[in-house]
Order: sequence, then C-alpha cells, then structure tokens
Amino acid sequence: MSPMVDVVVVGAGQAGLVASYLLSLDHVEHVVLERGDIGQSWRTQRWDSFHLNTPNWSNGLAGREFHPEEPHAFAGRNELVAFFEDYASIFQLPIRPHTQVTYLRRTSNGRYALRTPSEEVHAKAVVLASGGMSRPRVPEVSQRLPDDLVVSSAGSYRNPEALPKGAVLVVGSGQSGCQIAEDLLEAGREVYLSVSKVARVPRSYRGRDIVAWWKDMGFWDVKLQQLEDQSLQFAALPQVSGTHGGHTVSLQSLARDGAVLLGRVLDADGHVLKIDRGVRDCIRFADEKSRAFKAAMDAHIDRSAVETEAPRPDPGEPPLPDLKGSDEIASLDLRRAGVSCVIWCAGFDADWSWGQVDVFDQGGRPRHSGGITEYPGLYFLGMPWLSARKSGILLGVSDDAARIVQHIRAHGLSDPAA
Repeated sequence: MSPMVDVVVVGAGQAGLVASYLLSLDHVEHVVLERGDIGQSWRTQRWDSFHLNTPNWSNGLAGREFHPEEPHAFAGRNELVAFFEDYASIFQLPIRPHTQVTYLRRTSNGRYALRTPSEEVHAKAVVLASGGMSRPRVPEVSQRLPDDLVVSSAGSYRNPEALPKGAVLVVGSGQSGCQIAEDLLEAGREVYLSVSKVARVPRSYRGRDIVAWWKDMGFWDVKLQQLEDQSLQFAALPQVSGTHGGHTVSLQSLARDGAVLLGRVLDADGHVLKIDRGVRDCIRFADEKSRAFKAAMDAHIDRSAVETEAPRPDPGEPPLPDLKGSDEIASLDLRRAGVSCVIWCAGFDADWSWGQVDVFDQGGRPRHSGGITEYPGLYFLGMPWLSARKSGILLGVSDDAARIVQHIRAHGLSDPAA
C-alpha cells in the first residue's frame, strides 16, 4: 500500500522549512519532499558572489533569527544555505532530500497522491512550497542567436572566470542583471548591459536601510487588491545591491564603472541584434521612482516626527558620467563588439508541469486566495504576492506559513500526534 501522511510539503527552501517547523510545533504528521538538497534553488541558481539585497535582521524564519550578531549585514549565498541546513537540523524537520515529485493528482476521496521516483505518497493536505522561481526565463529571441555564442542565464551564471574570453552582454537591468554586471566589471570584463524600465531605490536614506523604512511605512504589508495597477505585481524588484556591505545601484553608476548601456534587445539576426533606443527613458524612469520613494520617506518622517540624519550624498546617485551616445545605438554586431557570451537576466518562472490539478489559470499561474485554493487541503506557499508584497521575500514567508498551517488545523486536515 502507498504510504499515507496527514500533510506533504513540497520543497525545502525557506517556505517549506518554516511550514515544516510550524507543523512540527503542532505535532502534525508530515513530510517534506525536496527534489535536491535543502535550499536547492539557492545552491544551484545563484552565482558565487551573490548577496541578499535584504539585511540579516529581515531574513529570519519562525523560531530562529538570521545572524543576529550582524543584523545590518548582507549575507551571501553560502551563509543562507548554511542557515537553512542548521534550521532543519536544530528542529529535526522530516525532510526527504533527492525526492522529486513528478506527479500530483487529487484522488476520488478528495485526498492527494504524489508520485516520486520510488513510491506514491498519499496525503490529506499538500503545501506546494517549491516557489515561483524554479526556472530561468529565457526570451524566444535567444533561439535566433548564433551557435558560437555561449548563452547563459542568471540561474546558471557562476563567475567571470567560467565564461569564455571576450565581452559579455547582460540582458536585463533588474537586481540580478545589475549585480552580475557589477561582478563582471570588477573582474575587468567588458560589459554591455541591455536595460529596461526598472525602478531603483537608495540602499540607505537618512541613516536607515530602505528595507527598514518600508517596514515602518507598511510598504511590505500592502495587499495585492490594494494596488491601483494590478500589473505592478509582475514588475521587477527595484535596483539595489547587498554586495560590499550594501550600496545604491543606478544605470549611471554602472556606466561610470565601464558598462556600455543599450536599450532592450528587440530581435536577433545572427550576430546582429536590433536594439530599442530607450536608454534615457529607462534612466529617467528609475530616477523618478527613486525621487518618489525618498519623498514618501520624507513625508513619513514628518508625520511621525522621527529623529533622523539629514540626507547625505550617495555615490550611486546621479549626476554621473555622460552616456556617450548609448541612446543612439539601434543595433549591435556581437562579433564586431567581441561579445562571446550572453547572460539573460529576465526573471524566473514557476514550473508546475507536474501538478495535475485544475488549479492554474490560462497563464499557468495558481488560482488561490492568500495561498488557499478552491480544493480543500491544497495550498501554495512562498509565491510573490501570495498575501502581500512581502510574501515573495524571507521577511514575509513565516506569516504566510503560520496562516496556512492554522487553516490546515482548523479544517480538520490533520490529526495531531498524542
């Protein structure tokens, strides 16, 4: 007979770990099925110099703080993975690594069957905590690039030394694209950066980190239904960096450091790329967003009468060097430019191909309300905007997990162990 448990959690990243911790506190029988090792995506889809863009004080999970001795530092990839491993070990969480779920279905009695390479597990409830960033997004235009180029992504890039000699084209100016471009520039590589309209924020303003200001201002608690423009849920996170102790990033600062800024890549014909002439519009957009964020923080300070420092000059803020005609570039011949590698930093998608339950919309996105689906016992966790803006980062996952575990208990989907 197939094994039966009350709850199966799929994924042992931050969402699955905290769900398991809270289920354990309530003595709920459960198991966590993980396709690789604990924190698999963080291990395999982050480059060597990667740092979190949120400070340590905001990255803890329920029951355990993250590096409380250095609350304002920014952790690297390996530090975060080590924290996850310690978390699982300290709380003795029932994780089965290297157990990939290949099929999920709802059975005739309203329960769930999950197939793995070795068995089929049945459960009253399933928490899908594998997240929304399991597969790097590579645009269709990439298929028209010549075969002699090395094509990579933010999920497979590791370090400058692993790339062939020559210039590198980084496509995408969100957080990943900016951090990878900086990594390459610091290694002395020639970098072309294809940009788009992405907001930017100051790393610190009037003596406090932007994440702390936003926490005080309720920014992280904004619900999806409160957004005036619902498309903002799909917008790239603002440009900012946690490397080198944390600093402000702007397109101008990247140009100052040597990057050649290009507009969006529109198409490819062999080695020749068609480029949108929109660099200055992208810079203007980012600058306006930064000014708006600072104005909102100033207004909050005035309302709450908080004692703060006066604004200080920020080396990442304009004015910075002229862009040397970047906005005039309408095409780029990769061979003439000496480009040997293209790194796509276009974001990530979830992979739900194994979920054979009718709970996805036409765009492949889960249908849910705060992670609770229309099917009793089926939940999502760790997704951006699951219940609020903070749902997609470490700061928000514990609150979402607590609500979902409470729902599991309240609806009789578990039998607490004696």
